[in-house]
Formats: sequence, C-alpha cells, structure tokens
Amino acid sequence: MIRRNFVVAGALATGLLSFGVAAQAQDIGIGLIVPLSAPGDPTGGQLIRRGAEIGVDMINAQGGVMGRKLKLFVQDSQGTPQAGVAAYRRLVTEDKVVAVTGFFHSSVSIAVNEVAKEMGVPTLALQASASDITAKKYDIAFRTHAVDPARVSAWMELIKKKGYKKVAIIAETTDYGIGLTEETIAQNKSGNFGVDIMKVTFDNKATDFTPQLLQIKNFKPDLVLNIGVGQPMDLIIDQATTIGLLPGTPMLISYDAPTRPQYWKLHEKNGSGVFFIAYYSPKSPLSDLGQAFNKAYREKFNEDPVYGALNGFGAIMILSQALKNAGAADPKALIKALESGTFKSWPDAAVTFPRADGVYWHNWVPPILILQYTKPGQDWKDADVVVTYTK
Repeated sequence: MIRRNFVVAGALATGLLSFGVAAQAQDIGIGLIVPLSAPGDPTGGQLIRRGAEIGVDMINAQGGVMGRKLKLFVQDSQGTPQAGVAAYRRLVTEDKVVAVTGFFHSSVSIAVNEVAKEMGVPTLALQASASDITAKKYDIAFRTHAVDPARVSAWMELIKKKGYKKVAIIAETTDYGIGLTEETIAQNKSGNFGVDIMKVTFDNKATDFTPQLLQIKNFKPDLVLNIGVGQPMDLIIDQATTIGLLPGTPMLISYDAPTRPQYWKLHEKNGSGVFFIAYYSPKSPLSDLGQAFNKAYREKFNEDPVYGALNGFGAIMILSQALKNAGAADPKALIKALESGTFKSWPDAAVTFPRADGVYWHNWVPPILILQYTKPGQDWKDADVVVTYTK
C-alpha cells in the first residue's frame, strides 16, 4: 500500500512537472480587433492585420519572447461598438490574451475601453483618433495614432495657408465624425481663424449623400472636409462629382485612404486634386525595424506598405519589448512596462506612453502630413506634401 501510494505520488509529481513545462512553453496570445467587414472599413482592417502578422512572424523567427512564441488572435469588429466589445470579451476570456491591439474605428475603441477597464487587459489603438480613447485616463488604454486636436490643427494650418474663408464639413455621426467636427469648430473659434463653417452629417450606413452635398454646393465653400470612413468616403467623392461640386471645389479626405492601391481604381477620373491626411511618407526616416518590415512587406505583397500596415507591425514590436521588460506574460505587469518604457517601432523616433495631460495620456502621436494629388493616377509616394504638422 505504501509503495502504491509512492508510485501514485510520483506519477502525480511527474504529471505536474510536465504540465508546468507545457504551461511555461505555451504561446503568448495577443488579440487583434479590426474591421474585416461592413459597415466598417475592411481594407483598413486588412492592412493592420498584414502588418501585425508579419510582426508576429519576425518575432517568432527570432525565438519569440521569453522563450515563448507569440500567437495572434484576430477578431472582426465590423466597425461597430457591439461587435468590438463582444470580440474583446472573447479574446480575454476564451483566448487568454495579454493585450488587445488594432482598433481602426474610434467608436469601437471607446466602447471596448469601458469593458477593458474592468477586465484589466490593456488595449493599444492604432488608427482611432477620438479624444476620449485616451482623455479618460484609463490605465488600460494606450494609443499610437494622431488624436483629434492634432489632426484638426494640421488642416487648420492648410486652411490658413490657402486663405480659405468658407469650409463645409460632411461628417458621419460616429465618435470619429462628431469629434473632428466639434474640434474644428472649437479651434476655429479659439484660434480666431474667422472661417465660416457649415456642417452636415450622415449615418455611416447611408449610400446616398446627394441631399447633403446639394446643401454644401449652395453654400459655395472654398473647401469641403470629407469626414467619412470606408465606402461613404468614396461615395461622397463620386456623388460630389456627379452634382458638379467637384472638381471645382477642393476636397480634403480626413484620413489616409487615398494612399491605398484601390483608390485610383475607384477614382480614375475624379481622384486628382484632392487633399488627404497621411501619417507617413516614404521620405520619412524609418528605424532599422521599419526598414526590415518594409523589405518583408514588399517581398510578400509586391507593394509598399502604407501607414496602417506599419502601425500594425509597430504594435507587435512595442508589445514584444514591453513583455520582455515586464518579465512576465501578465496584463498588469505589461501595463506598468508600457507606461515606464521607451520603445522602438517603425519610425526613426522613440515611442513612449507618458501619463500626460488630457488626450495625450498614454499616447504617442506620429507626424501628420497633408498630401495632394496633382495628376490622375499619381503614386501617393510622389504626392505633394502641403503641410507637415508635429505635436
């Protein structure tokens, strides 16, 4: 009987030891929430996903983090807060991820953070700009993207530079659209720009913007701010052309969609002349990591990466370095490491997440560029740089 108990105890001990080794070697899960279907911007989501997947492959090829492989768990936000929150819950409870990154749409990021502050797994937003993502000063919320005040400051600089006096805003009724509209009105007032601003709004599921665009045409603006994301942004360009608002009136696209390969396929005849926001230009210096990613991306996709892919890659690099600094795959330790560390990403500049005032809490802001296409079919890498804004 004694010998039998000894054997059983030995077997249990061996089993526990084996389990411990297996647990120690278990992959470290990182969640990615991006729009992969409508009404979100699936192209934006796929670009971020491409970058993140290459980042994971590069880290794992070098032995992983703390001797463990990274594993990317991808969820589709569909561009809606409800789907984003459900995705976050699955990633945390089922996949046991230590961090969740991605977040193209501001409304999704804001909604997820309300849940994340209770569940404790940090978020790293990559292309969502609304102020409340970081302005609420949640310990779990981090971001590497242009925030509303900085983005608006860039286009107010353009408005001043060009001498525009009347500006029409057509904006979606999301946190992104509302936030940018309100910030534009606020900066116009606080900066004494004296611009006459007209604003019209639309639901991001809409497909006919003719009524709003006719209102804008009657207003006779010097500039139209197109604050639509995904399909609405493209439809606004086409429908503004149909009613004769374009090309006579300049239009500014509020993010970097015109850098994507399909832009000229959709706007072969009416894509020239537009201004658009960008956060990266091939003329911008890259870190050694950024150069390595550039090469890997071109080899895999036979095209140059744009900002979304670069930022998806950068998130994996930042989280990997933070995990190494934390010394454990633990969300609380990871949060402390993100707050206290200095990280290398794709740009040739250090990335930090200070406990700063207001919207700049836990936020690293890339340079913001305004580019302009001056001829049909122009490569975005050759577009004129009209404004460069740095915070």
